[in-house]
Amino acid sequence: MSEQPQTEQAPGKPAAPDPVEVRDAVTRQAVLGALLDEVKSAYKDAKKTADDLLDKSHKAGGTTQVDALLPDGTKVGSSSRSGGEREAQVVDAEAFRGWVRDNYPTEHVVEFVPAQVLTSVRPGFAGKVLAEATAAGTSQFVDGTSGVVHDVPGVELRPSRAASHRLTYTRGSKAQPTSGRDLVAAAWRAGVLVEFLPALAPAPTAPPAAAEAEQGAEQ
Repeated sequence: MSEQPQTEQAPGKPAAPDPVEVRDAVTRQAVLGALLDEVKSAYKDAKKTADDLLDKSHKAGGTTQVDALLPDGTKVGSSSRSGGEREAQVVDAEAFRGWVRDNYPTEHVVEFVPAQVLTSVRPGFAGKVLAEATAAGTSQFVDGTSGVVHDVPGVELRPSRAASHRLTYTRGSKAQPTSGRDLVAAAWRAGVLVEFLPALAPAPTAPPAAAEAEQGAEQ
């Protein structure tokens, strides 16, 4: 009986993994990647639609929170509105610089360079004025020494961050130990959420009686 030849492992060289295991791992990545692309695309469209409707609801009635419910009425999460922010910004640099020159000359910088003269406001002072105007909610600056209230030219309060909506899922509790994410997953497995992602929904299976009737008709 002849012996089967054995492949010797080169010293120091790692053993190659099972080719079937490698192929299965790559296949799993490919399948999940394709499914992920489908979900991400559908989620992007769903978020845009929800955000547009939430903005309209807020403008019409001041709505700031809406619950997410499964078809049976179970709450799985909610979308809450986060208001935008406004901050003071220099919108007319020349007007702002002229005000600083006339009222706070030590904060007004004049630089002489060959063939030109450069003027500017010290960044620290500009930041102080804008920060105070932002906190006050108006383009005014109060002189800490004299108490004079200045209407600062060239400065306006403008949106710095748009309003947004944040979706959060419910957490497990004594009344409902299952979290919102798990409730959604269970509902998907049960086949009651097919309408939300029909491209990934499994084909409906015919009841046993119906399947037997179809087979009998084919014979």
